[in-house]
Amino acid sequence: MRATVIHGARDVRIEEVPDPVIQHPTDAVVRVVAACVCGSDLWRYRGIEDVPEPVRMGHEYVGVVEEIGAQVTTLGVGDFVIAPFYVCDSTCENCRNGVSTSCLNGGWWGSHDGTGSSADGGQGERVRAPLADGTLVVVPGQPSDELIPHLLTLSDVMGTGHHAALQGGVREGSTVAVVGDGAVGLCAVLAAKRLGASRVVAMSRHETRQELARRLGATDVVPERGDEGVARLKEMFGGIGPDVVLECVGTKESMDQALRSARPGGQVGFVGVPAGGPELPVRTMFDTNVGVRGGVASVRNYIEELLPEVLDGRLQPGVVFDLELPLAEVAEAYAAMDERRATKVLLRP
Repeated sequence: MRATVIHGARDVRIEEVPDPVIQHPTDAVVRVVAACVCGSDLWRYRGIEDVPEPVRMGHEYVGVVEEIGAQVTTLGVGDFVIAPFYVCDSTCENCRNGVSTSCLNGGWWGSHDGTGSSADGGQGERVRAPLADGTLVVVPGQPSDELIPHLLTLSDVMGTGHHAALQGGVREGSTVAVVGDGAVGLCAVLAAKRLGASRVVAMSRHETRQELARRLGATDVVPERGDEGVARLKEMFGGIGPDVVLECVGTKESMDQALRSARPGGQVGFVGVPAGGPELPVRTMFDTNVGVRGGVASVRNYIEELLPEVLDGRLQPGVVFDLELPLAEVAEAYAAMDERRATKVLLRP
């Protein structure tokens, strides 16, 4: 079968790899219907993270179960499933505490599966899904082609945006600013609106992303950055800033922007994958009582909550996909996102 392999900075290829097979009785084999490129994939693509040897890529996919192991009980052949961006059993203490990204038996697509076996990447034609009962979520029936992009966001970006809003403490009537206009930031706008925020500010300089943010629930757009951006947000919210700032980038500059923008006693919810040395200035936090909470999003714990609203159309996060390409053109998918010609690229095997 064909799958995406990265060899080094800006060197992404489609290669022939072995077909996945059941290795453990808790495995399933899934035929990928749609996958995508994540902003975090770009850290390797740009050379910010080393690639010491060729590795399979992709951690977001939806598909149809083709085979199951002898111990798999909650899904069957033919089921349409959503795979979160990691492997988990959904039964260990960490999973039950809502932190399934720290599953005691879990792992990561394209790396290891928690048993010591290698795990397939999601940007391919098929995937061996370890711990299938705990990892995969069955979607009722066979979804329409139009619904698939919205379902695919539940594997990562919509759940991650939701995590940012929850960690930031967004509730009915909150005022919120979102730092970052990528797919996660746009989904954080939608998540904040869903949780009842009275005002949601998207910080964006890009016209097409500004339009998307407004479509997803942003009431205001602020293009300024740095000191000017902080001053603008303070001015908009009574001279003190919004209740909550959601940091969805992962750089030193974005975290600084978030911390200085929140009102005294406010909260920063952060989900940006750290790159470029973001640090927490404890003195600033001490002086302002601004709290910080967040991290890698346990999206598997959110899928069942968000899925019904995607199925009935109340949530349409799939609009963040503004380019669709065949898997064979995955190199162009990475380039388009790297060059900001696309917000998020959907891949069809």
